[in-house]
Formats: sequence, structure tokens, C-alpha cells
Amino acid sequence: MVTVNDAVLIRTAAQAWLAEDPDPDTRAELQALLDSGAEADAELADRFAGTLEFGTAGLRGAVGAGSNRMNRVVVIRAAAGLAAYLKANGLTDGPVLIGYDARHKSDVFAQDTAAVIRGAGLDAVLLDRPTPTPVVAFGIRHLKAVAGVVVTASHNPPQDNGYKVYLGDGSQIVPPADSEIAAAIEAVGALASVPRGDDWQTAGDDLLDAYLDRIATLVPADAPRELNVAYTPLHGVGRLLVEAAVARAGFTAPSVVASQADPDPDFPTVSFPNPEEPGAIDAALELARSVDADIAVANDPDADRCAVAVPDPAADGGWRMLRGDELGALLGEFLLSSRPSGVAACSIVSSSLLGKIAAAYDVAYTDTLTGFKWIGRVPDLVFGYEEALGYCVDPAAVKDKDGISTLIRVLQLAAGAKAAGRTLLDLLDDLAKKYGLHATDQLAVRVEDLNLITAAMGRLRATPPTQLGAHTVERAEDLNEGSESLPPTDGLRYTLSAGARVVVRPSGTEPKIKCYLEVVIPVEADDVAAARTQAAAELAAIKQDLATAAGI
Repeated sequence: MVTVNDAVLIRTAAQAWLAEDPDPDTRAELQALLDSGAEADAELADRFAGTLEFGTAGLRGAVGAGSNRMNRVVVIRAAAGLAAYLKANGLTDGPVLIGYDARHKSDVFAQDTAAVIRGAGLDAVLLDRPTPTPVVAFGIRHLKAVAGVVVTASHNPPQDNGYKVYLGDGSQIVPPADSEIAAAIEAVGALASVPRGDDWQTAGDDLLDAYLDRIATLVPADAPRELNVAYTPLHGVGRLLVEAAVARAGFTAPSVVASQADPDPDFPTVSFPNPEEPGAIDAALELARSVDADIAVANDPDADRCAVAVPDPAADGGWRMLRGDELGALLGEFLLSSRPSGVAACSIVSSSLLGKIAAAYDVAYTDTLTGFKWIGRVPDLVFGYEEALGYCVDPAAVKDKDGISTLIRVLQLAAGAKAAGRTLLDLLDDLAKKYGLHATDQLAVRVEDLNLITAAMGRLRATPPTQLGAHTVERAEDLNEGSESLPPTDGLRYTLSAGARVVVRPSGTEPKIKCYLEVVIPVEADDVAAARTQAAAELAAIKQDLATAAGI
């Protein structure tokens, strides 16, 4: 309930916002709300009772008028704060590279950023077309930029947009840079006082060609390439670069889902444009069946994630999508078997299997907090992944997840298996026999009220479970307290008997609470099927008990 006094304050803030908003669309939207009278008070309160928070994920929120939305006012202030941070830290000897996807207002927000960067006296390079996020992560080091910005909300719903910031090492920002940039944004004065220029540089074919040339080097000349591929970019910006990368790497052009081939910010054929969501890749699977494909692959809308599905006679419809951990293990075995000099890494919510693979090949290993902002900055990284379909397969070029170079690596792996008369499922069975079956699952609950997430975390902290399914909880860690190897984060980690584990955390980008489950089952007499049956039962029991304990 909005009180009369609060309504007056909020409407005063809205009027002040209206006076400086340079965007006719959001001005009209806000004016309509102001003209609606008291019935719009709750909506106005939501838009102005706070400011969209700048953190390690940058900015992300619904596009619209107000301080708690993504819009030109918020973006101009964010760009001014970033410019002030760079100048205060002497990071001025290179350009700021700016990219954007095809979401609503992405091009406008990117142009505003370039204008503010130039107005601050720094060089700005703006990509001349909607482009996958990993192109910017690559381009920062290729162009010796001091920072990078990508206007994207990745796989969020259509109404959202976002603002991702990298520094000159090509990695996403982490503390304390995030809080220092946030403080600089807070110090920005009236919007009219922010100087803007219009003489930024642009980047296009040359940068894209350099990125594609690098990807083409990943596949040896003598590697098998016979493979029939179905592909979807999920209405995002990945298709043109994927088609070019596939051609340069020597593979046959993929069959592309026609209804999802071109960028569309409304994502009309999917409920959520996230390959992890149920139904998101159904169209790709339908295409794969119709063309008798060997493999189906999907990118999320900004093409930094890669999903893979394979034929499986035991699955509904004859196809199943690989879990992020399954693909991470396949890529890990493939890339680490050459015993590269460096470090493999994955996040604490990903499977423990990568550490065992690394040990088998005498490769150093570490785990990190959730997010590629942490994985990408591991020193001497040779391979990193996160279970949410993010993979870094060429960290010397891109220190972030990259759905396009990953796709090429997946085609290389699948074509090699096909040439040997085998499949990716056969390779997964090999891993289970060699290391034990590491089966993972997730309990994820989307909420409208974020207080429900706070309450669930509070219940688990107040009364930690002592038994989950058939497993005893041997150790309960509150990750808020941090450790020698991990900075503090809002999360809980439970070490269970027999190598099982559970991690619980609020999502950093969506209104979800996420629970990550893993069990490890020895494979007896090479009977992987029996191990999978046992794992499924154990995971289901853990999930049920955890949901009860958390009240979700």
C-alpha cells in the first residue's frame, strides 16, 4: 500500500526524471503513468523506490522509465561512472570497446555509451552491428582496449536488458571494481552535465574476421569433419558468426531452425530464451529428427552459452539434451588429455568430476565462485566451465564463456567420435567407467516475490539439514563467511556422504533460488545403466528432502 506522502515523493521523483529523460518512448510511458492518477501509484513506486543496482553482473532489469529500470538515463549515468572510474585509475591508454545484442534499445544504449565515453575524453570503439558477447571479450585484448561494455541481458526474458562491463584483461569485473564503479555512478550529477561526443570509431569486419580466424585454428587439419548438424540461435545474434565459424573450420553448414534464425527481441517461439528452460530447444530437436542429424546445438541469444542434444533411443522423442556438467566433462577429458600446462577450473556449483579428470592428466585444478567473472580470471587457465552451459575452451583468446568457439570444439569432438563408430553418449559411459558416474541435477524455483528466496535461505541457515535422501550431511558451510580460497558469497554448501554434495544460492541474474545436487556412484561390472538408475533415485530423494527443508 502506497501512502499519500510516499505517493507525493514518488511523483516528484518521476517528474524530475521526466524532465531530463532524453528518450521519447520512456517519457511518453512515464507521462501516461503520471496521468493515470492514484491507480498508477504502485507501479510508480516500483519504478522509483530504489535504483537499479550496479554489481559484478553490471546492470540487468526490465526496460522502461524509472530509476529501477533499464533506460537511457540509467545507461548514460552508468557510462559516465565507468569513464570516471577508468580515468581515476589511469586506465586511459586504449579505447573502450562497446558491443550490443538485438534486444529492445540495445543499439541506443550502446550509442549512448560511446557518446559518453568520448565526452569524457576517452577513445571509444563501437561495433557496427548486433554481435555475440564473446566477440567483445575477444576484441578487448585484440584491440588492447582498457575496458569493454556489452549491452545484453543474455538469456533473460524479452522485457529485460542489461549492461555487462569488462576491464582490459578481457575478464568481467569483480570486487572491488564493481563497488568503485557503482560509487562513481552515484556521484554523477544532472544528466545535462554529462558531456557527450559523436566522433567514436567503429569496428566491424576486421574484428569479426580476427575472431573467426582464431576459432578456425582450433581444429587440426587432419581432424574428422563428417557431421550432420541442426542448429538454433534462439532468435539471438549467433547465427551469422556460427555459420561463418563452421565454414572456416571445415564442417558442413548446419541446418538452421527457420523460425528462430533471425534476431527478434520478442523471442516469439519460446517462453524463455534460455536453452536450459524446458521446451526452449524443442524446435531444434524437431529439425534434428527431420534431417537425421548427428547432433543438435543451440546458443542463447547473445551466443555466450552452448547447449547440445544427441540422439538417445531411451529418451522421449529419441533425443536428449546433455546437462551442462556432462558437456563440461566431455570437453574437459578431450582438452586435458593432451596434458596442457596450466589450470583447469569450474565453479563450486559444477560437478566435481573436472577435478578428477585434471588429476588424471596431471593438470592443476581449482574451483571458483559462480560466474565467469571468477573462472575467466584464473591464472594460466586452460579450460573452464560452469554447469549453466558456459564453457571457455580457448582462454588465450577469450577469457569468458564463448558459445561459438565451444560449438566448434563440440563438432570436433562429435565428428571424431562418429569417425570411430561411436557417439557422445558412448564417451559419457567411458567417463563413468573411468571415474565413477557423477550425476547432477538442479532444483530451481522461480519466484515473483524475492522475499521468498530470502526466507528459504534463512530457514536453511537457521536449521541446517542433517540428512538428505540416503546421505548424511557431513559438513554444512555458510559461504557468506568466505574461506581461504573463496570470497564471501550468499550461498550454502553441504558435503554429503559417499561423495555427494549440494550447493544452494540465489541466482545472480534471475528471480530464482537454485539448488545444485550431485551424487557419485561407482560403476560395477561396467553396468553404467544400473548406476544411472541408482543415481536418479538418490538425486530425487535429495531433491525432495531439500525442498522440504528450504520450504520451497
